[in-house]
Amino acid sequence: MAMTDVLSAEDIKKAVGAFSAAESFNYKKFFEMVGLKKKSPEDVKKVFHILDKDQSGFIEEEELKFVLKGFTPDGRDLSDKETKDLLAAGDKDGDGKIGAEEFATLVAES
Repeated sequence: MAMTDVLSAEDIKKAVGAFSAAESFNYKKFFEMVGLKKKSPEDVKKVFHILDKDQSGFIEEEELKFVLKGFTPDGRDLSDKETKDLLAAGDKDGDGKIGAEEFATLVAES
């Protein structure tokens, strides 16, 4: 499944482009711009599974670094600070990774 099966290619391009500068990533604005906030819980889970590259059931810190590339190959890597900030926002149980429910909560809170 491709990200464009769930989200519009135009929205993805705009959202990723808006955060192309280093240290500019804001997950709340990004999720809203990319259209994820308006999606059903099932669609949010589909996006989670696309971002979970190793299919472990979690998005680990290493996968978060490449979250924009998960939406489009043109996306930049997040900085270490952006990655840690995103992990801190999403990791509600403190296990160092984001599960599907935590991801859904992260999107809903944005």
